[in-house]
Amino acid sequence: MSGFKLPPTALESLFLGLCLLMSVGMIPGNDNGVKVVVEEDSDAVLPCLINTEDLTGKTFHWKKDGQKEVFFYEARSHSNNRLTGQDEQFIDRVSHFQDQLMNGNASIKIQNTKKADSGIYSCIFPHLQPRQTFKIELVVEQLLRDRSGEIPGAPKPIITILDATKDWALLQCVVRGASPKPKVEWQDSSGNVWETAEDHQVSERRGSFYVTLNTNVTRTDRYRCNVTQEEISHQTKAETFVFINVNPSSVSGKLCEDPSSKVVIGWLFGIVIGAVVLAAVQFGLVASKRITVTCNRGAAPEPTTTSNDLTKDTPLLQVGVTVDHQHQNGSSKAPPETPPL
Repeated sequence: MSGFKLPPTALESLFLGLCLLMSVGMIPGNDNGVKVVVEEDSDAVLPCLINTEDLTGKTFHWKKDGQKEVFFYEARSHSNNRLTGQDEQFIDRVSHFQDQLMNGNASIKIQNTKKADSGIYSCIFPHLQPRQTFKIELVVEQLLRDRSGEIPGAPKPIITILDATKDWALLQCVVRGASPKPKVEWQDSSGNVWETAEDHQVSERRGSFYVTLNTNVTRTDRYRCNVTQEEISHQTKAETFVFINVNPSSVSGKLCEDPSSKVVIGWLFGIVIGAVVLAAVQFGLVASKRITVTCNRGAAPEPTTTSNDLTKDTPLLQVGVTVDHQHQNGSSKAPPETPPL
């Protein structure tokens, strides 16, 4: 006895149904049958499969929350060609799978979903006996993004630098006419919340909130004021750059740590050592009589030098200074020459 085999049409329908369940995040087993969860601005496929009956010449339609006409199909005519009555919310956004009708697949796809698309959808077969209805819950999850200009009560923040010195800057963030009440906070470029907020003022007028948040910063960085309204999935920001001058005392204290300053100090140390070595060499030459210095007292000295060759390699230099002496009788007489050493 051979095993049980599904006909090709049933296999195709089963495969498509499994793919749909896996691709759009469907959760079976709730009170409404199937729950489809998608992110805002993505497409949602709402599954509706009825055994293997060919639906090409049949009638089915989709409704949202039991009232809005989402999509209507009747014997090859549908909401996207000749049939009317489709709700404006779904015009040009809903399509069916024409090539799958023969397999009993009445699923639809809603493009570019919005939060307003969330709800209970009904797939209805009015002419089947008995009448059959399948329910699917669609949940569209909104993402936090900038919705300024799209919806009322979602303003952008305004940043002002109230005061600044070389050591600090006072920043102010103002949010006007927000509804619902926003969450306002300062952050640095690393995303860290600036906890030194000094002034947080909130006022309400006719259901709209006005928020002022001041903070004092002490380091160079890019700062941003974040505004979040989770109820309407609105999040926006404004940024400003603050430059704080470095304290001169800290620079002088770290001078010796600067690689360039180390090079300069090294050169100065080398020059001093060189001068000491040169002086020591000169002193050694004098002490060893390689250089002799003679001097005669008197006015207007004129030095003379003579060279006495001791050897070819080590000449002996003699420096002499001849000075006239004034005798008591007023005459001058040159003193005898000093014999060389």
